[in-house]
Amino acid sequence: MKRFDLLEHTADAGIMAYGADMREAFSNAAYGMFCLMADLEQVREKTSRHVEVEAGDREGLVVAWLNELLYLFDVERVIFRRFDILELTGTRLEADAHGEEADASRHRLKSGVKAATYHMLQVSEGGGRCSIRVIFDV
Repeated sequence: MKRFDLLEHTADAGIMAYGADMREAFSNAAYGMFCLMADLEQVREKTSRHVEVEAGDREGLVVAWLNELLYLFDVERVIFRRFDILELTGTRLEADAHGEEADASRHRLKSGVKAATYHMLQVSEGGGRCSIRVIFDV
């Protein structure tokens, strides 16, 4: 199964992430977001960050999860490439994100992502497949 597809959007960027279950879809949404930002082939798993977020519903949880990862990138300059979802309910997510600090001599940074948005946000599951559509402000 594909991890994600890029979505065309007039002013922003978007992805449709997939998973056999919702944990995998959340992980692939984060992976897809970081693929928009950097070439992840060059990123090693030298450090990790524990992330916990809560929201009122699953859609809000997607936005909170991705925006928390963006915050860590903006403040600590860590590019993540692997995401282990430890707990996922309808309103809470706990995960470990793995990657390394951005290094301009080794990492090719692409477009900047400012935030995950609620615009066209969709979280769905059924038929043995889960998906998350999210548009990013770039």
